[in-house]
Amino acid sequence: MSENFRRFEAGPDPFGRTWEVEFRWLQTAISIRHADTVDVKFVLWTEGEEKQEKVMALAHADLLVLSKSTGHALTDPWCLKLAGEHLRFMIESGEDLEKTLVTLSATDLKRAASEHTAPQAV
Repeated sequence: MSENFRRFEAGPDPFGRTWEVEFRWLQTAISIRHADTVDVKFVLWTEGEEKQEKVMALAHADLLVLSKSTGHALTDPWCLKLAGEHLRFMIESGEDLEKTLVTLSATDLKRAASEHTAPQAV
């Protein structure tokens, strides 16, 4: 199955629910928040919950270190994958799910880069 982080399902969450996740945009946050990050925005929803917006902020300095250590080119699709993998982790663990803006740590980025499971396309 090919990876599709534009629209996928994630879960179950700690309450047994599966979430629908849809990519909205990716942009350099220097222009919108004066931060040296790549921001990736998703909208997610599940039964009984209103739609939620989540922005994953990937620090540019950490991305450069990860890119060099993994040998992976720093590209938009890779940033989308890293953000999508972390959002899936958040849903499944319940960690930081109450936050709208989540800044990934270097450890978060490493974990997301090591994920090889493709999301289930919807």
